[in-house]
Amino acid sequence: MQQLSCSTIPINLRSMVTITFIRHGQSEDNCRDVWAGWKDAPLSALGKRIVTHVPQQAKALGEALSSDTKFTHIYASDLLRAHDTGKAVHARQPEPQPPFTVTELIREQHFGEAEGNKWSTSIPSEKTRTELYNEGVYPVFEHRHEKFPGGESLDDLRARAYKALEKCVFPHLDEDDGHIAIASHGLCISELMSALVRLDPKADQSISYRGLLNTAWARVKVKRREGETREDGHPVLEVIVNHVNEAPHLQGIQEDTVEVPAERSSEAQAFFGGDTTATQASNARVDIQPESDSESKL
Repeated sequence: MQQLSCSTIPINLRSMVTITFIRHGQSEDNCRDVWAGWKDAPLSALGKRIVTHVPQQAKALGEALSSDTKFTHIYASDLLRAHDTGKAVHARQPEPQPPFTVTELIREQHFGEAEGNKWSTSIPSEKTRTELYNEGVYPVFEHRHEKFPGGESLDDLRARAYKALEKCVFPHLDEDDGHIAIASHGLCISELMSALVRLDPKADQSISYRGLLNTAWARVKVKRREGETREDGHPVLEVIVNHVNEAPHLQGIQEDTVEVPAERSSEAQAFFGGDTTATQASNARVDIQPESDSESKL
């Protein structure tokens, strides 16, 4: 299993808090090339089978995690697809079950007026962005600061990620053997993980983590750097990223039931998994790529 260390200083792993980020199960909008951020699409037919205990995606995830993972806290986005996935994991935790907290802070990026409209990778040379908007087509942006009317940019999402860490992670940093599960969304998880790494002054800041499959998980261990402070009040951390885009629970069901629907391109699958280059889907562990100044930077 690949381990990615963000710090060169030896760390006592037993004193670290573990965070497992879980992307939601397949939703109805995951089956179409549409912008799906705050648009509250429920789980797809596959997702509904998850909740009703048929052995598919998130049920398989919950069972796999329950066999060797005891969470001390579970946080979930309030959007149905992530909330229900988090509930599927929570339901299979051994007694006493951990607290289950729902928060808007770990929602997906908000795409404003583009929500529910057609997703596109580019603008044809003969048209303007405004003309495409009038046709109900909303191309991706090239830069992190750009956003659709009424929506969030990736920079906005990054700022929200820090607020989410203040609620879901920082209060637990001094707990012994703490293990937090965060059931969220592809783009949001990318920003949450990057935000944690940026709090480690020894970390490689050029690394990005993106491209999660539905119900895939990533795992990070964090610890305070005692005696060190930041001007923004956030803790200085030691960070280790142990796993990215893990989905062994999908083995045996992916070939039969989990496939990219004809209505959705592989580029859209990758984009909403957190890979904002939107060029190809991730089929296994995520590729670790350097950040750039374009929207591919996470």
